[in-house]
Amino acid sequence: MDDLWPVKKMPVLEQDGLRLRLPRRSDFRAWQNIRSASRSFLTPVEPRWHEYELTRASFSRRVRLGVGRAAARTEFSFLIFVLSDAQLRQKEVLVGGITLSNIRYGAACHCNIGYWLGHAHVSKGHMNRALSLVLPFAFYDLGLRRIHAACLPENHRSKNVLVKNGFEEEGFARKYLQIDGEFRDHLLFGLTRDRFVSIKGDSAKSL
Repeated sequence: MDDLWPVKKMPVLEQDGLRLRLPRRSDFRAWQNIRSASRSFLTPVEPRWHEYELTRASFSRRVRLGVGRAAARTEFSFLIFVLSDAQLRQKEVLVGGITLSNIRYGAACHCNIGYWLGHAHVSKGHMNRALSLVLPFAFYDLGLRRIHAACLPENHRSKNVLVKNGFEEEGFARKYLQIDGEFRDHLLFGLTRDRFVSIKGDSAKSL
């Protein structure tokens, strides 16, 4: 696993007009715009924001940390782009993000998954498509055996995305994560590689 990717060559996941890749400094303005425009939408389901987080300096730090963590294979924080053809060129339109975090090997061999979409891009199937790209990457490229997820009990949109992609509800955790400044209860979900293969079949390996 040590030579899976050189530092300068990070994975890009792409299929059917959707691209997942690590953030670059040139993404700052698009990222700032979508996060600012979606703040009231995202605030009830995310950890509390600070104004500094939307600055260029904060974003540059995010990019730097993201590359380092991906090189160490401890986290892959992908941005989600819809690709459009503009005069025969592919134009990236940022719609959200999806992250594999807390990656562990050895006896654990698992990770957590989290995701977000800009308010203008929900209910368009983007997150289902993003999961169809990132799950094979986690199970086959990274060699993980299990993925954990959590969502607020009232977040039916997130729960439906997880269930649609094979995750099973496994438990309930009180005061599990800090959301908008308050530790909140969460539903816990899990997906194993064996279950993923039974649902998707070997064809998922080719994604």
